[in-house]
Amino acid sequence: MQIGPYKLSNPLLLAPMAGVTDRPFRQLCKRLGAGMAVSEMVSSNSLLWGSEKTKRRANHDGETDPRSVQIMGADPKLMAEAARYNADNGAQIIDINMGCPAKKVCNVAAGSALLRDETLVGQILDAVVAAVEVPVTLKIRTGWDTHHRNGVAIARIAESAGIQALAVHGRTRACAYRGEAEYDTIAAIKAAIGIPVIANGDITTPEKAKMVLDYTRADAVMIGRAAQGRPWIFREVDHYLQTGERLPEPTLAEVRDILLEHLENLYAFYGEHAGVRIARKHISWYSKGQRHGAAFRQAVNKVETVEEQFQITKDFFGECLVREELAA
Repeated sequence: MQIGPYKLSNPLLLAPMAGVTDRPFRQLCKRLGAGMAVSEMVSSNSLLWGSEKTKRRANHDGETDPRSVQIMGADPKLMAEAARYNADNGAQIIDINMGCPAKKVCNVAAGSALLRDETLVGQILDAVVAAVEVPVTLKIRTGWDTHHRNGVAIARIAESAGIQALAVHGRTRACAYRGEAEYDTIAAIKAAIGIPVIANGDITTPEKAKMVLDYTRADAVMIGRAAQGRPWIFREVDHYLQTGERLPEPTLAEVRDILLEHLENLYAFYGEHAGVRIARKHISWYSKGQRHGAAFRQAVNKVETVEEQFQITKDFFGECLVREELAA
């Protein structure tokens, strides 16, 4: 799959997720098989560009190409300025968010709320594409609600505006993350336009990834929540698509090593105070399914220092490994 001048190593993308897809997580997922990873969304509000939070969200130092930054807003002029600003600061692809269902985003008529106004969608896309020389991509949902699935119409507007790839989450804004994703609309979008289409929503296993690719004829799949605590899902899917065979699950020792390396990168990126807090959710995801995991998560969420958090996590997985060896 190709986006502008960038040929991806495989058709697997890490979905942008607020508070999750920071640089350490993007780098980890790329190392473990993702062909591309999109940043957390950055507001088009220029007042926020200088904030530490915004600068961190768009920080791609040392990251493998292509570097994609997602922007969010509802004003064509501000979105064009945000695209220019991020392209000038190293973004190689600008991605536009018209898929986020969060109330705080939709309440300012951004994210998936934009799907209600096809004229404004066209104005924003035209403005952003004209503002930058780098490729512009778009992420949408299938529509505003199940009675207004206008994904095909939005896709045609996107193609006409010069959007170079379109990611589609198989739910409407009203669905949020409830129920099951549907792929018929994604298939209809793929049949209606000529630009690459990326299918997103409930892709949790290698088999599901292949089914969605086959059913929709999409060019790629985008994986979000299924990568939380399981960043190796990308290599599993890649291997399955190439061979039809399942890779063995990572050993407990490898899971521990991936997690500890992830923690060290989070601490280096955020510093102690924020690093410890942001690491908690990742530790929780990695430890799900482990014996005594609930008690461990309760304990690890109380510690406040890098040293304590790292050590208690290392000790817990060490104990899991001992139990595994004794049971063998």
